[in-house]
Amino acid sequence: MSDARSLLAKADKKANSSGPFGLFASSSRFEEAGDVYVEAANAFRLEKDLNSAGKAFEKAAEMQLKSEAKDEAANTYIEAYKSYRKNDPEESARVLIQAITLFTQRGQFRRAATYTQDLATLYETELNDLDRAMDAYDEAGEWLSNDGAESLANKAWLKVAEIAAIKEDYPRAIAKYEQVARNSLGNNLTKWSLKDYFFKAGLCHIANKDIIAAKRAVEEYTDMDPTFFQTREQVLLSDIISAYEDGDQERFTDKVFQFDQFSKLDKWKTTLLLRIKSSIQEEEDNIL
Repeated sequence: MSDARSLLAKADKKANSSGPFGLFASSSRFEEAGDVYVEAANAFRLEKDLNSAGKAFEKAAEMQLKSEAKDEAANTYIEAYKSYRKNDPEESARVLIQAITLFTQRGQFRRAATYTQDLATLYETELNDLDRAMDAYDEAGEWLSNDGAESLANKAWLKVAEIAAIKEDYPRAIAKYEQVARNSLGNNLTKWSLKDYFFKAGLCHIANKDIIAAKRAVEEYTDMDPTFFQTREQVLLSDIISAYEDGDQERFTDKVFQFDQFSKLDKWKTTLLLRIKSSIQEEEDNIL
C-alpha cells in the first residue's frame, strides 16, 4: 500500500470511529481526521494521482465543516479544485462552487469574486458552457463593484458582453458594453477605451439587424463622449449602417478593409463583421 493509501485508510478510521467522551471528543476526532486527509491528499499529489488527491481534500473539508472550521474548509475546497482541474473540470467546478459558497457565508466577498472569475474561466475554456460562464462573470462583476473594485468589475462585465455577442444575445452584450462605458466616463485610466466599447456595442446593434437602434446609439455615444465623433470607429459604424441600408456589400467590404489597414481587427470583431456582411447579402437577395 502506498503512503497516500495508508494515510487515507488512517483518516477513514479516525473519521468513522466513535469517540467515548461525547461532542467535544467528536469535534477533536473530526479535526484529527481532517488533518490526516490533508496529509493523504498531499501524498497523492506527490504520486501525481490528482483525482485521488481531490477526493481526499474533499473529505478533509467535510471533517473541517463538522468541527466548524469553515474558513479552513473553504481553503481546502480550493485545494480540491486545483487537484481536479487538470483531469476533471466538472468536478473542479463543483468543489469550487462549494468554496465560493463558504466564502460568501463568511463575508469574504473579494475572495468569492476572485474565485467566481476562476469558475467563469473554467466554464468558458474547459467546459464550453458559455451560459454558466456569463452568469459567473456577471456575478463576479457585481461583487467586485460592491467592493469598490470598479476596474476589475468592468473587466468581468466585458467578458459577459464578449460571450453574449458570440452567442448572438446582442441585447445583453449591448447592455454590458454600455454599462462599462458609463462606468469609464471621466476616468483618466479607462477613457481611452470608450471608443472601443462604443464600437463593439454599435456592431452588436447592427448584427442584431436593428439599424434604427444602431443610428440612435451612435448619436448617444457621441453625446456621452464628444471625442468619439469622427474617430475611425465612429466613421466605420456610420459607413456600415449606410452600406447596410443600401444593401451595398462591396462598399461594406471596402470600408472594413480600409479600417483594418490602420486598426487590426481581432477575431471577435471579425466574427461580428462577417455576420453583418451576411445580413447585407440577405438584404440584397431579398431586393433581387
